[in-house]
Amino acid sequence: MPFVDLGPRIRVLGTAHVSQKSVDEVRQHIEEFEPDIVAVELCQARHDALLQERRFDKEGLLKVIKDGKAPLVLLQSMLSAEQRRLGLDENLQPGAELLAAVEEGKNAGKEIALIDRDIQVTLRRAWKRMTFFQKVRLLMGMLFEEDDEEEEIDIDELLQNTDLLSSLMEELKSFSPGAGEVLIDERDQYLAGKIMRLPSDKKILAVVGAGHMDGIGQQIESKTIDEARMESISLPPKRGIFGKLLPWMIPLAFLIFIGWGIWSNQDINWLELFTIWTISNAVFAAIACILARGHPFAVLTAALASPITSLNPALAAGWFAGYVQLKVNEPTTKDLQEFLKLEEISQFWKNPAGKVLLVTALTNLGSMVGAWVATAGYLGGWRL
Repeated sequence: MPFVDLGPRIRVLGTAHVSQKSVDEVRQHIEEFEPDIVAVELCQARHDALLQERRFDKEGLLKVIKDGKAPLVLLQSMLSAEQRRLGLDENLQPGAELLAAVEEGKNAGKEIALIDRDIQVTLRRAWKRMTFFQKVRLLMGMLFEEDDEEEEIDIDELLQNTDLLSSLMEELKSFSPGAGEVLIDERDQYLAGKIMRLPSDKKILAVVGAGHMDGIGQQIESKTIDEARMESISLPPKRGIFGKLLPWMIPLAFLIFIGWGIWSNQDINWLELFTIWTISNAVFAAIACILARGHPFAVLTAALASPITSLNPALAAGWFAGYVQLKVNEPTTKDLQEFLKLEEISQFWKNPAGKVLLVTALTNLGSMVGAWVATAGYLGGWRL
């Protein structure tokens, strides 16, 4: 397994997140290097999930719906599914070697340091840096992947061949330079910064993904990561003015139009206006819920809720549709466990827990589209 010693007290061990060999190597390096601190590429959230064997309960699923985090959880799960697909023959979940590092370090009486950036911050920053077409391309690529053209990846070759690792990193950056910078360069800097913050009189074994090993080494040797940079890359992206105003623009435009009509005594067919608004919102939300393969009751809920929730940014049609989907097709404990171990994107539509998240996310998207279509259509001259 590749590793690099940065002086006598810091060793950076590169691993594959799906390789049994990586698990064995972690244990071996703890025994041979005898570090005082085992630093692992985990944030607190991922650490807790691994220790709890990635349990996911109904309360957690309901909280995801209420907090509006369904799209982020779906994206994270889809990315994890792609990673898991590489290690199917190893029968491992991503992060098994990191859990081994934590467990072996604790068993040996070593101090454990979590050095990765919070996964939600990383995902939000990466999503923010992607263009609209890159987001569409990514989602379409995951949702409509072609299994028959999958290429087998040799884990040992991947770990030993730095040129192959570099080419994979460059491929990600070429797809989306902004997201590549967040997922690779920023995390190299963050991981290196966290390692450098550890006590200078202790030996450190840093267990990280092999793709980050060289970048971390370069950052530590250059000593260019200061507190200001660490703080800037530790924060979730700020929403721009447009992002803050977007949820309010539709209801505001609608209400201004109504107010203007009343004030100017315009001959507005109010029944026609509200009919167009209701039909557009209901149809698009229902179609989106159907695409998520929601239960008929969830589809009906999406259609009924969308015309109302579109006028209130504090509410979302997907919350109601997702809640109904959760109640009428309640995931079992087995469903919730399997959701966190899905290996193909297509299985998200078959798993009840995955379907709840899809219903929530897609219904919200459909409702938003329906509201914009109704507003633009009526102002553009649509009439019944």
